[in-house]
Amino acid sequence: MTHNYFKIKLKSTIKRRVLGIVFVIGFTSVFAQKEGIIPDLTKCNDTTLWHLHNRTLIVNNGEVHLSGDPKDGVLWLKSPVFKNGQIELDIKGKDLKGRSFIGVAFHGIDNETYDAVYFRPFNFQNPQKKAHSIQYISHPQFTWFKLRKDAPKVYENAIDIPLNPNEWFHVKLVVEYPSVKVYVNDSETHCLSIDQLSSQKQGWIGFWVGNNSEGTFKNLRIYPKEN
Repeated sequence: MTHNYFKIKLKSTIKRRVLGIVFVIGFTSVFAQKEGIIPDLTKCNDTTLWHLHNRTLIVNNGEVHLSGDPKDGVLWLKSPVFKNGQIELDIKGKDLKGRSFIGVAFHGIDNETYDAVYFRPFNFQNPQKKAHSIQYISHPQFTWFKLRKDAPKVYENAIDIPLNPNEWFHVKLVVEYPSVKVYVNDSETHCLSIDQLSSQKQGWIGFWVGNNSEGTFKNLRIYPKEN
């Protein structure tokens, strides 16, 4: 009798603890969804968390600066693996013609295989070039040059709100494979809407800079969508 009593009591205690753990995990998951995942950018030099390709890196008070060198460069965040949801961050380039290509890569498989949306700040206030202010690419196959040649005005666009090419601006990517919509600052109207050309549906997120371009990033926040 005593043995059975303690056996029932033990099962009851385990059940309560399991339910408590489930509740905490569930609450944490909901809270993380609401607040987003905020990577610690002060740890960008930690190679267990980040992978740097073809750039040098300076981290200062939560701001991440990538050097301007030949060819494309990227700083990859290894976790979480991103599928669908939102990516938000602040970006700052420069008003240097042909030397300020800056944006965010996603669904990265390796240093050559990824999708990205990037900006050309030097075109923000140029009436003749404004239509080339924002660009989608899918490397290695679909470069900006190929897309402009084969599908003009489809994968790049103007940004209809005033932006200073030398100042910070906020970027929000809404990814629901294959749909990608991009919003800048507080605008409720997207400045670019495309369907991805790649077949990969998940991968790394990265800070991306183009050929001979440097750039600075901060306030990365990720809102994964539950599948």
